[in-house]
Amino acid sequence: MRIAIALPLLLLGACQVSKDDNNGTMSVTYNSDVAENAAADVGNTVENIAGDIGNDVQRTSDKIENRVGDDDNKAADNQANATENR
Repeated sequence: MRIAIALPLLLLGACQVSKDDNNGTMSVTYNSDVAENAAADVGNTVENIAGDIGNDVQRTSDKIENRVGDDDNKAADNQANATENR
């Protein structure tokens, strides 16, 4: 959603405005190179953020898996101890 908001701003940033003081005219030109570079920068940023989120999710998943594994091991140890105490 934020990218949809940023896109018009990027396109606006690619516009170059010049004013001719002699006859009071103003011209606006669109520089596609600037727009392409900005779009590439945004794409790289989004890719980096997505990679960071993926890494965080993987680390969290590993932590949960380790915690569940520890709990399962404790439960098995408790079961074995209960059986030995009988």
